[in-house]
Amino acid sequence: MMITRRGFIKAGGLTLLGAGLGGVPTFIARAAGSDKIIAPYKRNKILVCIFQRGAMDGLMAVTPFTDIYLKAARPTLSMSAVKNNGIEPLIDLDGRFGLHPSLRAFESLYRDNRMAIVHGMGSPNTTRSHFDAQDYMESGTPFNKNTSSGWLNRAIGLTGHDASPFQAVSITSSMPRVLYGEHGALAIKDLKDFTVQLKGNPAAATTAARSFEELYDQTSSALLKETSKESFDAVKILQKADVQKYTPANNVQYPASELGNALKQIAQLIKMDVGLEVAFAESGGWDTHFAQGTHNGTFARQARDLSNSIAAFWNDVEVYHDDVTVMTMTEFGRTVKQNGTGGTDHGRASCSFIIGNNVQGGKVYGTVNPLATENLEDGRDLAVTTDFRSVFSEVAATHLRITNKRELFPEWNGPITGIMRP
Repeated sequence: MMITRRGFIKAGGLTLLGAGLGGVPTFIARAAGSDKIIAPYKRNKILVCIFQRGAMDGLMAVTPFTDIYLKAARPTLSMSAVKNNGIEPLIDLDGRFGLHPSLRAFESLYRDNRMAIVHGMGSPNTTRSHFDAQDYMESGTPFNKNTSSGWLNRAIGLTGHDASPFQAVSITSSMPRVLYGEHGALAIKDLKDFTVQLKGNPAAATTAARSFEELYDQTSSALLKETSKESFDAVKILQKADVQKYTPANNVQYPASELGNALKQIAQLIKMDVGLEVAFAESGGWDTHFAQGTHNGTFARQARDLSNSIAAFWNDVEVYHDDVTVMTMTEFGRTVKQNGTGGTDHGRASCSFIIGNNVQGGKVYGTVNPLATENLEDGRDLAVTTDFRSVFSEVAATHLRITNKRELFPEWNGPITGIMRP
């Protein structure tokens, strides 16, 4: 039976999550407890990607508040940059664009020129299906459903040097599409669970562990053995670190959310010097079809968690600022016009936030034309004026020092946006 790395990792990947066995098998824990602990890896550049699943309303996140057409299209959802009756206004960035007040944690990063915003960004594929749009964005080939690898997996394969088991890590319950491929990657829901031994019936645990070990020893697939070795090596590294007693730097308090917890763990891996180069996390809940709200509501809650989580992470990894770049992405945006239930429906373009010392920040990049009907895509949506590949390829290639952009995004040969310092 043929078995591929992608199929094996997607199916559970031995020790990646400990799923179904209540934790990491005891034979792996025994190996991890041996004296053969892997030494720290050299310090690398690290790209942290955050996928905002559900399609963030870019027009509410970064609002062209002087646009009269937007105000008309959103009678109860439009917001002002002028304080009125004690209501917190948009944060005026440049006289035209205003940051949603729930994203206030981003303001200092923008003012310090460490955060760039790319507006009007999206996919050239016009699908409004969450599943398809996410798949295209994660594969990096928006017109090819048959691409087997994700663009971040291709990125780690193009770094051109030996990698640690922690070169690419997703703090998620399963491997994301963007990390599918032939190069090693780990999906870890929680670092603490990664080193927990089997619990419950001792006899059953021993049997399960023995069967697992026999599977590893007897397999005729070199690829399966290689994937298993990556998992073993990863456990060895984590066994040496007391991940349960991690204390963030600078008295940082992360939000008690899925994203906050994921970024906290990514910060741990960065400080452990385990060879991390690509990290991935997710932020859900952006599908605001109804009760979207303005200063309060669904959008405001998600925006507050996003910005507070990223700001906490950035402050926590302060001594690594020269090495870390953070980039957000979302599959598409929302309609310009609000719907009848106080929300917005599936649209086209949205925006991305890119943070780092090597980012040419303090600027809103991209083109957002006046939101008159004749300027809208299909007469209803913010038009895609910046292909997501122009942003992703520039950020990844510049930060991770990848020279082969054509292999990173095989169907893309367009211009860059200029958001990264050469």
